[in-house]
Amino acid sequence: MRRLRACLGAAAAVGLAAAGTTALVAGSASGATSALSNRWYAAAPYLMPLDNDPPDSAAIMDATGLKAFQLAFVLAPNGGGCSPTWGGTAAVSSDTAVQSVVNTIRGKGGDVSVSIGGYGGTKLGQVCSDAAATAAAYQQVITKYGLHAIDFDLEEPEYENTAAIKNEIGAAKILQQNNPGLYVSVTTAGTADGTGWFGKQMLLEAKSQGFTPNNFSIMPFDGGFNGAASQTGALTNFNQILQSTFGWDQATAYAHEGFSGMNGRSDTGEFFTQTDFQTVLDYATSHNMDRFTFWSLNRDRQCTPADNGGRTSGTCSSVAQSSWDFAKYSVKFAGATPPSSTPTPTPTPTPPSTGCKPAWSSTAVYTVGNEVSYNNHNWKAKWWTQNETPVASDWGVWQDEGAC
Repeated sequence: MRRLRACLGAAAAVGLAAAGTTALVAGSASGATSALSNRWYAAAPYLMPLDNDPPDSAAIMDATGLKAFQLAFVLAPNGGGCSPTWGGTAAVSSDTAVQSVVNTIRGKGGDVSVSIGGYGGTKLGQVCSDAAATAAAYQQVITKYGLHAIDFDLEEPEYENTAAIKNEIGAAKILQQNNPGLYVSVTTAGTADGTGWFGKQMLLEAKSQGFTPNNFSIMPFDGGFNGAASQTGALTNFNQILQSTFGWDQATAYAHEGFSGMNGRSDTGEFFTQTDFQTVLDYATSHNMDRFTFWSLNRDRQCTPADNGGRTSGTCSSVAQSSWDFAKYSVKFAGATPPSSTPTPTPTPTPPSTGCKPAWSSTAVYTVGNEVSYNNHNWKAKWWTQNETPVASDWGVWQDEGAC
């Protein structure tokens, strides 16, 4: 892993520890508001405020009754260093664009949490010198926006890095201690067995540091899942992992367990409809789980007819829906009643049939715009590639153009 310059050292961390206990009480110049109930932060869906055609947060609130948003993602700078940025490019310290979104949401009686990490980019835990330095970087985000909640999204490739996970878990513990009442969630990959080896190692790291967040959430998608039954099975298995790792009984484990889904078509072509969300919501509420969220509000709208079902998009769901259908399940989890609307049919649309392009070859070199067929789908190369199997992903080299 590439090592970049470290950020704040031990001396700064000591100063943070001395002053941090007032961070949430005093708020900040950013216009912090009174905290919502934890149930709202637990129900906050993800929103990218600067990318993927950001939707109007005020319109979502009016249409659904939603009050809390999970803003994503805070990363290390693309050019190196241990300071927080939005997406690796926009410094938190000088931000006004995200602050405007926060102000809009708070002006309508809502609030935000901020998610750090995610799938792409360089994470602060990878480049900061230690847990204290990592925490100091995240404290800047808490103070800037007057946060009452924060999410640690620990997944590939960061969670494969032992030192990075030690820094992230250590930072989460420091922030929890220095910001009384801070709602902390930790989100990681899901598998049919609950979570994989690296997810289990992350839980063991939390145990060794004596750190317990409000919840550990798994993302049961992009791993061979197929509808709600496979997701609730993974949640049941993850509950058993939490029990065995921390010595909790079943009820205590569920009280520290969360679900983070993906609405519509996932990166790997799985489909999760409104009916699936209702089934998982029923499971979460009946087991008194702590969190129910999804990726993402940017995707919580219908694609154009030509796109429905044929590809995974960052800006629409690829299933039949009305705008913000999936957000209403978050509202229900928070304990509120969404405004009434006409139900939208949920069947997964059938992708249009098209002719297949030449078959993909592991030895051929492809450049941007080249088209191939693989597994009965056509694919278009986003950049130069060789021997990279076509797989649907917002961040991968291949763009899925639909069935053929």
